[in-house]
Amino acid sequence: MTGVRQETGDAAAAARAIDALRRGWPIAIAGSDGTLALLPVETADPVRLAAFDRDGIAPILLSAGRAATLKLANQVDAAVPDAPVLVERASWLDFATATALADPQFDLKTPMKGPFRAIPLSAQAAGTAALRLARISGMLPAFFVIPGDQVDQNIAPATSVADIDAHEDAIRLTIAARAKLPVAGAEHAEIVAFRTPESPGEHIALLIGTPNGQPPLVRLHSECLTGDVLGSLKCDCGPQLDAAIAAIAASGWGILLYLRQEGRGIGLINKLRAYALQDQGFDTVDANTRLGFAIDARDFSVAARMLALLGQRSVRLLTNNPQKVAQLEAAGISVIERVPHFLPTNPHNEHYLATKRDRTGHQL
Repeated sequence: MTGVRQETGDAAAAARAIDALRRGWPIAIAGSDGTLALLPVETADPVRLAAFDRDGIAPILLSAGRAATLKLANQVDAAVPDAPVLVERASWLDFATATALADPQFDLKTPMKGPFRAIPLSAQAAGTAALRLARISGMLPAFFVIPGDQVDQNIAPATSVADIDAHEDAIRLTIAARAKLPVAGAEHAEIVAFRTPESPGEHIALLIGTPNGQPPLVRLHSECLTGDVLGSLKCDCGPQLDAAIAAIAASGWGILLYLRQEGRGIGLINKLRAYALQDQGFDTVDANTRLGFAIDARDFSVAARMLALLGQRSVRLLTNNPQKVAQLEAAGISVIERVPHFLPTNPHNEHYLATKRDRTGHQL
């Protein structure tokens, strides 16, 4: 295995690693403090594990958020839920047990063997990058791990942290197509599609009304298939989307950015896993951390890049989320006004909205 590469990151290398993870193939990640070979728990199987770890000794890499639910991380570690924790491989810790370790949906169904023991992880940078790559891939952050110097040469060359950085770099975003699109609530609208070479999902901007020389009213709306398309009552996303279009149209000029960051950045499947945990009584914050993800993994720098490509450097932002304001400002977009976005609750989303207010700082 090679060490950490010094050149600029190769986004294509990270894309290949993501594809391998989704196929259940092993990958290697090089960090500043060492290299790790990793086999994803979610998409691999016992046969692939036997080929990857012939001696049956590979420990399991989890996030601190997940480890805390297994009593393997202290409160300091758990405060950074997407930090890496290494679990010692006991003789009885087979593939099925590893799957139960990785996926909290099984906590009430699968009796846990044990006890489990956390052990030191020397390659912290590579471990952190692995959990990050799992999130980008929309997969559970859980891997069997082998140190880089013990890896079979059949594994592809190591992906570096810089490669993963390059994969998420919003600067590579460009405008791909645009057309007029009358929509319910805004007949005078234009749709603009943005594409990045590394991501299969296209971000969308809906330009509503006619520019009048004033900063546009802007809404950053993260994709929500269940709310936007299926009319889920568990969240307020569908009504927020409709109300935002109406508010922008009423203002005379503005932009709706539709960001492909489903489930606060953890992807649709992981969002549905979080829903299953909510059915067990956990709120949306605890569900995300039990899965091993940050409370909110979205990156709004992509929205800043979209606005810049549209020639807008100053906006009025329709939001209750201070993080959206802060991230746009940090990326060079001036938010001259935060416009509140109030909607009524329903019996199914009252707890969800209260959690956003009380635990994530939304100013409802």
